[in-house]
Amino acid sequence: MPEAKPIKITETILRDAHQSLIATRMPTELMLPIIDKMDKVGYNSVECWGGATFDASLRFLKEDPWDRLRKLRDGFKNTKLQMLFRGQNILGYRPYADDVVDSFVEKSIANGIDIIRIFDCFNDLRNLQEAVNATNKIKAREGRGHAQVALSYTLGDAYTMEYWIDMAKKIEEMGADSICIKDMAGLLVPYKASEMIREMKAVTKLPIQLHTHYTSGVAGMTYLKAVEAGVDVIDCAISPFAMGTSQPATEVMVETFKGTPYDTGYDQNLLAEIADYFRPYRDECLANGLLNPKVMGVDIKTLLYQVPGGMLSNMVSQLKEQNAEDKYYDVLKEIPKVRKDLGEPPLVTPSSQIVGTQAVFNVLMGERYKMATDQTKDVLRGKYGQTVKPMNQEVIDKVIPGEERITCRPADLLSNEMEKLESEMAEWKQQDEDVLSYALFPQVAVDFFKYRQAQQEKVDPAKADVKNGAYPV
Repeated sequence: MPEAKPIKITETILRDAHQSLIATRMPTELMLPIIDKMDKVGYNSVECWGGATFDASLRFLKEDPWDRLRKLRDGFKNTKLQMLFRGQNILGYRPYADDVVDSFVEKSIANGIDIIRIFDCFNDLRNLQEAVNATNKIKAREGRGHAQVALSYTLGDAYTMEYWIDMAKKIEEMGADSICIKDMAGLLVPYKASEMIREMKAVTKLPIQLHTHYTSGVAGMTYLKAVEAGVDVIDCAISPFAMGTSQPATEVMVETFKGTPYDTGYDQNLLAEIADYFRPYRDECLANGLLNPKVMGVDIKTLLYQVPGGMLSNMVSQLKEQNAEDKYYDVLKEIPKVRKDLGEPPLVTPSSQIVGTQAVFNVLMGERYKMATDQTKDVLRGKYGQTVKPMNQEVIDKVIPGEERITCRPADLLSNEMEKLESEMAEWKQQDEDVLSYALFPQVAVDFFKYRQAQQEKVDPAKADVKNGAYPV
């Protein structure tokens, strides 16, 4: 038997699990009562912030995401808190200037984040360097902060084992504290995971974490083989919000490794109490339609077409709107061609939406790239960064003829933004963090600031007579 190496688990129930199953709609008030029990488990970390939680908190839940983070930090006395960070895009959908990235990293750590998982939709490491540097600066100064660089896992000619090994070496060189293999579509199969972990471990001393989704049905087996191959941490979700498009269930993984060298030592009775707490909420979400049973099963098309589940459903709804559902298989055939034209990027937000939408246009128009979306043009211009393979020159000439393309790191072309942003939203600022909320989602943030002000002043803005300055309380 190998020597004891307990597998560590990152719990995703407070972020990716509900983002994947119920569109990130879990409110803070539902999280707080169970924190005390979650804090006793001994998790490697609890992923609870970043990703889509920021946008959803402001837009749909009318909550301040910074306030959520502070409340979670107050409750978790013994457990590290983790967030997901989209490199130079932070949590938004465009590249931001370095001063915004620096400020966001600083405020995230100051409000309670320990581990920042940083990824880029093209795996362009230049788009990750600033966030890593910012985290390392704070670590050197305060002894807090951990920069984890995530590689978006995908399949294709360019993504050989040599590619992944080379990336692992580069991540260590850029000053990251750990590596995450981020398999957002559930494409990593068990024996490939085993090979990948062993090969990476041979070239880097950094801890390796594996993140996958159950979408294609193989995730539990993938974790088993990865753990045997020496992976350090796996991402799991407590059972009521596990499986389907979420992660493998925490309790199942704990039981799998019980009595082996990988035994977590977690208390199943404690995990059962946590599961009991979330189960009524899951039932409520099923009853009100927030949790669609469709996302709870296995979608084998994910492996057949190498397309993430969310991208497929997006494509189906686009075809439905155009009364062109009969073109489904034509679009499926077109997706890999468009992806190749655009340099074979991993299919993850936002590249998955860009490739999928362009494939739909190509099929419906009857001529490839007769019409290109603004985002497709920006990919071809180099605004999102560098792809692994060169883009198709014929497509570039057709879509953006004669335009100069960006070859440097896209953020190098951006001037500092913080001062300008602060002056634009000065009337709403109640804390420094508000400037960052505004930077990421200007309109959504202002709507939230108005709502917050109305709550503080006990005013119902819907009933206000703004013209005459009469505000019923």
